[in-house]
Amino acid sequence: MGISRRDFLKFSGLAALGGAGAVSASTDVEAMEFKNKLKGCKVTTSICPYCAVGCGLKVYSKNGKVVHVEGDPDHPINEGRLCPKGSSVLQLIHSPYRELKPKYRAPYSSEWKEVEWDWALDQIAKRIKQTRDKTFEKTNKKGQIVNRTQGIGAVGSAALDNEECFILQKWWRSLGLIYIEHQARI
Repeated sequence: MGISRRDFLKFSGLAALGGAGAVSASTDVEAMEFKNKLKGCKVTTSICPYCAVGCGLKVYSKNGKVVHVEGDPDHPINEGRLCPKGSSVLQLIHSPYRELKPKYRAPYSSEWKEVEWDWALDQIAKRIKQTRDKTFEKTNKKGQIVNRTQGIGAVGSAALDNEECFILQKWWRSLGLIYIEHQARI
């Protein structure tokens, strides 16, 4: 017994609808599980740390641990969309290869050693002060007051928001820096 074209279309349509119902049911279960995962989470907005675009992120945390990261639909740059690197931010946070302590390599050494944050920050402050004192110019060759240092430069990051950039600019300029750049312009 042969099957007509009309019967074939009827049966395949019914099969497709039945399959769609099964897919829809499993999708509903997954959506409920995801909703429960995010229930009670604190939501914090942030900026993607990867490139100079500055896409907005929504970071979901529970009990001090990040459980989910997604694009921020209210952010004017990415409107909730993320590139592959931005989509992998959660893996960056939970990676076993992520460095959690600063490392220091002494001059002429080939080995890095783990150091404490207080020691590292003290070293950075000491070296900034030494370099600034060594290279600070009160006046230029013409005798004009310039109050600058040409021995230090600074590069801002696309992961900073406007307020953080403003504070850093104020600090860098108070040190007398004139070589100030931003990642978005490089």
